Amino acid sequence: MSEMLKIVDLHAEAGGREILKGVNLTVEEGETCVLFGPNGSGKSTLLSTIMGYSTCKVTSGQILFKGKDISSLSIDERARMGIGMMMQRPPNIFGVKLGDLVKAASKDEGVLGNAELFKMEGFLDRDINVGFSGGEIKRSELLQLTAQKPEFILLDEPESGVDLENIDLIGGKIKDLLYEHAGPVSVQRHVSSLIITHTGQVLDYVGADRGYIMKNGRIQCAGRPSDLLKHIKQNGYGECDACQAKTIQ
Repeated sequence: MSEMLKIVDLHAEAGGREILKGVNLTVEEGETCVLFGPNGSGKSTLLSTIMGYSTCKVTSGQILFKGKDISSLSIDERARMGIGMMMQRPPNIFGVKLGDLVKAASKDEGVLGNAELFKMEGFLDRDINVGFSGGEIKRSELLQLTAQKPEFILLDEPESGVDLENIDLIGGKIKDLLYEHAGPVSVQRHVSSLIITHTGQVLDYVGADRGYIMKNGRIQCAGRPSDLLKHIKQNGYGECDACQAKTIQ
């Protein structure tokens, strides 16, 4: 497999403070990786920096996407290259209808027909996220990603703020984004992804290939996702015997 995303000694600031302090991380083509870590460790900042949000400033290091350094590219340029993101807390966007955004993100004229699959058909004429519940926001974000059809997906805590009724729908739609059917029964990995999770619930729906633990703005270690999650549940974020490597530099 070739590398879809490679982060090399990435340092970045947010709010005038250094948050990322030398991150090294790789996601192969067709690979799903999960990112664990305590609150405030820099996970969301990492995803926002990969996507190119203006709140995050790269001070040194590289973000390589399909072999190209994208560190200086704008959000729309990165999106056109095939990167999409589900934010943990996306902003309310007044004056922009959800249906208009979904149509703008897709070349498929019938894309609004997907809204029913996400139980969002009654939201297409509403301002984006305004008055939406936690589950509705997640479903809206996934509807937008489905329209965009990115090659690489960043998911920031897709389970957070989601009730039990919505988690099955959301988990299933994430799986649909990551896989495509190769026949009547078999499925084939379709896109690459990097998923932040605290609870590990998303692992019930997608087969993650590799896990990372992030602490204090660095990748602390890497290993099998199930082993890392088991260790975290039993011991917190202390040194992990399940890791294949210690601090990645």
